[in-house]
Amino acid sequence: MIQISNEKLTVSMAAQGAELQHIVHRENGLEYLWSGDPAFWGKKSPVLFPIVGGLKNNTYRYNGETYTLGRHGFAREQLFTVTEQGPDHAVFSLTDSPATLQVYPFRFAFHITYRLEENRLSVTYRVENKDTKPLLFSVGAHPAFKVPLVAGTTFEDYYLHFNQTETAGRYPLSPGGQIELTPVSLLEHTQELPLQKALFYEDALVFKGLQSDAISIKSRRTPHGLTLYFGGFPYMGIWSAKDADFVCIEPWCGIADNVEATGELAEKEGINELAAGSHFERTWIAEFF
Repeated sequence: MIQISNEKLTVSMAAQGAELQHIVHRENGLEYLWSGDPAFWGKKSPVLFPIVGGLKNNTYRYNGETYTLGRHGFAREQLFTVTEQGPDHAVFSLTDSPATLQVYPFRFAFHITYRLEENRLSVTYRVENKDTKPLLFSVGAHPAFKVPLVAGTTFEDYYLHFNQTETAGRYPLSPGGQIELTPVSLLEHTQELPLQKALFYEDALVFKGLQSDAISIKSRRTPHGLTLYFGGFPYMGIWSAKDADFVCIEPWCGIADNVEATGELAEKEGINELAAGSHFERTWIAEFF
């Protein structure tokens, strides 16, 4: 377990998947991250790379070849190397291997930097193209935050606050896990979405092109909560396992295949194309109070 700390926060990560394990506020004593109870969902904050969501039939085509790749890609199951560490930051790195090349025919370096500043945790994804051809990829976050956060409160005491007024529908998922083409009305000229466990009985709430670049988890019964800033991520997923005590706020640069996806990786919605020798970088920040 790798731990970083400052005067406000103590955060730990596992080398397996470079996955967050704990986020503890040193002043209020609260743990903000989900426990990972396998009775509901055994993960805490998987990293999504080189795809986000699922592929139609778990396959894609590239240069005339067909490849199989599971939901959210392989990074969350890989052992990362800690390539830099200080008291308040750590860098985890993953590179291509014979095993990854069998399912994803690209040479890459993927770095995740966790850094603390006051009561904020920043998470930076850096993708480097180590190949001679364009790199096609998606990347995203999947952190699960504990709700209810404070003893004596319930899940339904909390709500999501968007930092801009939103009129936005959610894009449903088909039984096979693909994104439907037509959104279903959800947010109607509002900045608030009350949390109810039934919200997630039909899987994640998927949004495209929100006006907001920050979403908070708040309650009128406690001053404690968090805000996640996600500027530069065009897609957003909000999810919880059925009847579980957590909410995932998931900024994505990429999205699951839609129901009409062709299977060609270059044609995939939300795919990022990175020229040989260049890099891509995005950062999300969580602020805890």
